[in-house]
Amino acid sequence: MASETSAAPHRRAQLRDFLRTRRARLTPRDVGLVAVGRRRTPGLRREEVAMLAGVGVSWYTWLEQGRGITVSAEVLDAVGAALRLSGPERSHLYLLAGLNPPPPGPARGTEVTPELHRLLDAWGSRPAVLRDRYWNLLAVNDTARTVFGFTDADHNCLISFFTNTRYRGMHVAWTAIAPAVVAAFRADMAHAPDDPEFGAVVGELTAASTEFARLWARHDVDAAVQAVKAVRHPEAGDLLFDTTTLAVADHPDWFFVLYNPRPGTGTAQRVDRLTQVELAPA
Repeated sequence: MASETSAAPHRRAQLRDFLRTRRARLTPRDVGLVAVGRRRTPGLRREEVAMLAGVGVSWYTWLEQGRGITVSAEVLDAVGAALRLSGPERSHLYLLAGLNPPPPGPARGTEVTPELHRLLDAWGSRPAVLRDRYWNLLAVNDTARTVFGFTDADHNCLISFFTNTRYRGMHVAWTAIAPAVVAAFRADMAHAPDDPEFGAVVGELTAASTEFARLWARHDVDAAVQAVKAVRHPEAGDLLFDTTTLAVADHPDWFFVLYNPRPGTGTAQRVDRLTQVELAPA
């Protein structure tokens, strides 16, 4: 608590400067207002921002002065809209006001860029996939298809884990790890419990798998961590991968899942031989 108290004056000073500079960069014309009278300083006036946000002039003045007033997410959203803040600027405003910013909403209908496809391919003879926040598979490199047996019918990591017979059968300790997989998905869903797309995944899988329905009813929650993925490939034998999940910086609801062969297990050599055979031109 002491560190939080000592940080408050510095944060309020940043809030004051941030709001002033955001206000100064706008003109009345930018926000659909008619300029009246001569302006001594550039930008909108405080009373104009207050009017656009639907708050009192005194309250907005206190906010911009960095006073210790109570703010709500709804009011900050209104101020952010009045000042035409971008997504990152809106999150910054929340943090400076002492609130947790809302999670970014998913960018719907966005195609995977050629740059991201090239990054997947650049992982070379190592499996890599790109998934979204719902664990939907957005892109899979050729090695992941060869090693894990993904096909065009696989559209969601969680659903494939329970319903793709080959993919499920390759997991050496499927029964032991299934509860942790479900718990990690519930932890992700907790960030947006009312999102219907999360509900759609749960509904589809509940109807398809009684095992999933039973585990889901337990309400276990656990964060996914860097882990070891152990699979038994029908041709290559036992394979061990260190698994790392990385967020895409400019698309925070997308994640790269990278599988790196565990040293000293012979996995790299077996994967190399497997991909040379499977991916060789006919």
